[in-house]
Amino acid sequence: MRDEADDEINTVLSAVGPRLRQLRRRSGTTLTALSETTGIPISTLSRLESGQRKPGLELLLPLARAYQVPLDELVGAPASGDPRVYPRPITRNGMTVIPLTRKPGGLQAFKHILPTSPAGTEPDLRSHEGYHWLYVLNGRLRLILGDQDLVLTAGEVAEFDTHLPHWFGNADPQPVEYLSILGPQGERFHVRARYRPS
Repeated sequence: MRDEADDEINTVLSAVGPRLRQLRRRSGTTLTALSETTGIPISTLSRLESGQRKPGLELLLPLARAYQVPLDELVGAPASGDPRVYPRPITRNGMTVIPLTRKPGGLQAFKHILPTSPAGTEPDLRSHEGYHWLYVLNGRLRLILGDQDLVLTAGEVAEFDTHLPHWFGNADPQPVEYLSILGPQGERFHVRARYRPS
């Protein structure tokens, strides 16, 4: 086990020299100028770049400062990765749906993008368990609720019980973007603060 760790360290250290040479050449700096900036003798810098000298922190820190790069970049440490989770879009029947929440059950939030609508799209009304809230970001959204046929524009909101047969799509050939929140068990939204004019 220790041999594997030693091998890994040696592999990382052996890659430092070529990386240092590449950084210096990319920056157009000479060994003499780098020596003046860092205080490291030219012979030491040359041996570091050729791999004849193992790099230590006392050498790497001034070099990282001179090149204005993180120490990780000098030693080629693996990236820790972005801890944020980016939702993966789902495309169905030409519509892109981006999930905005990840918890199972309860209220679910989505962003929907409907591309240019083909002419003559026939509404297919559906009903199911739940409660739905829509907010139009861009474009014009056609919403059919039972026997009502509505057009929502940017900034408009609708909420309805999904037991009522419903359908939504483009109101015209232009794309539409909207947010939706769905309470699968019929949860409704609770407004905690209301504006009261004085």
